[in-house]
Amino acid sequence: MAKARTTYVCAECGAQAPRWQGQCPHCKAWNTLSETVVEAGNGNRFAALAGDTGKLLALSELEAREEPRVPTGIPEFDRVLGGGLVAGGVVLIGGDPGIGKSTLLLQALSVLATQYPAIYVSGEESGEQVALRARRLQLDPGELQLLPEINLERIVATLREAKPRIAVIDSIQTVYSEALSSAPGSVSQVRECAAQLTRLAKQSGITLIMVGHVTKDGALAGPRVLEHIVDTVLYFEGDSHSSFRLVRAFKNRFGAVNELGVFAMTDRGLRGVSNPSAIFLSQHDQEVSGSCVLITQEGTRPLLVEIQALVDSAHSPNPRRLGVGLEQNRLAMLLAVLHRHAGVVCFDQDVFVNAVGGVKVAEPAADLAVLLAIVSSLRSRPLPRRLAVFGEVGLAGEIRPAPRGQERLKEAAKLGFEVAIIPKANAPKQAPEGMQVIAVDRIEQAITRAGELSG
Repeated sequence: MAKARTTYVCAECGAQAPRWQGQCPHCKAWNTLSETVVEAGNGNRFAALAGDTGKLLALSELEAREEPRVPTGIPEFDRVLGGGLVAGGVVLIGGDPGIGKSTLLLQALSVLATQYPAIYVSGEESGEQVALRARRLQLDPGELQLLPEINLERIVATLREAKPRIAVIDSIQTVYSEALSSAPGSVSQVRECAAQLTRLAKQSGITLIMVGHVTKDGALAGPRVLEHIVDTVLYFEGDSHSSFRLVRAFKNRFGAVNELGVFAMTDRGLRGVSNPSAIFLSQHDQEVSGSCVLITQEGTRPLLVEIQALVDSAHSPNPRRLGVGLEQNRLAMLLAVLHRHAGVVCFDQDVFVNAVGGVKVAEPAADLAVLLAIVSSLRSRPLPRRLAVFGEVGLAGEIRPAPRGQERLKEAAKLGFEVAIIPKANAPKQAPEGMQVIAVDRIEQAITRAGELSG
């Protein structure tokens, strides 16, 4: 029997190499090449899905119509999707095991099945297990149909025959095609199955939601092309020890990216949180040093997040700089700016910064809150409890403006905050009622004004 020929495929870009290497020669990613059996060519594999893709069309003659979105019945989920599901759209949702992906989709399908034909394709659980979970969540499945199947050809045939409006594939790593001999979850299987299911969704108008596994680093497992071919990529975030879950959009062809949906895990499934700022704000009995409230922006939603800092004497030659929920490299840069332009020395101190509630803050507008929290901890002088800040800090010590400044101030005023330190370029013509707005343009000026409020 002839030995099967193998090649090495990159999990990031899908490129092939004849032998294993530590670094992919195409995308330069490290340790991404894995051995894969070379599949025999089959020219008829995509014949059924070819459709009319080869015709030359005039763009000016095509009728562009806005398809109505289908609400899922879960407002926080609709927010992340950009308003709801789109006909023919393909959504990929990933997250850690047990974080709530299947629970959220089963909840959404149980609502959608009352209005539209819906199919739940389960490749990881038996039909009895899915029914038991629905009963535990006290859901009314109604007309929801279940297909426990992992064979791609049978799944495609069932979807063509049943013609549902919405279908869920849980999960894409368990599906395999008979045209390939590799195991389910391999690079070639995931790429092949995702491509064929996506083409089916585009041709038939089925809204397809695929669940994806994640690696130990938190990235979606499988080839990077999986994220490129779908329309929307959602990630579940959150600590498994906490009852709160965050769903974030990293790619959305039909809506805004970086939208955030906040959920609370209960005994009846995931429930949307209408006021997520309350999660990210600690309730202190008295004012504490090292705490500063940031007004951040997640997509179209302003959020108030408490930034906590702890500055302590270093007990080693190399002081530690640790940021949880914040970019660690940016923290080192901000400490250098603080020393150079404000004269605050931290080179002999351990600095720890944390964003409360498990949220990840990536925008530069968090710089000012981080620095004020560090100075507050270093000097053991608490900031006022009703103070909120935002602003990006440049290397020259200037405080740069942040987008949607007026919306941030309105959100802070709505939650009872009375003072705001913001960039001068974001200063409003009229401050929100009951709020004092302090506009600054230098980091040293911001520290001085914050110290005056503390004193």
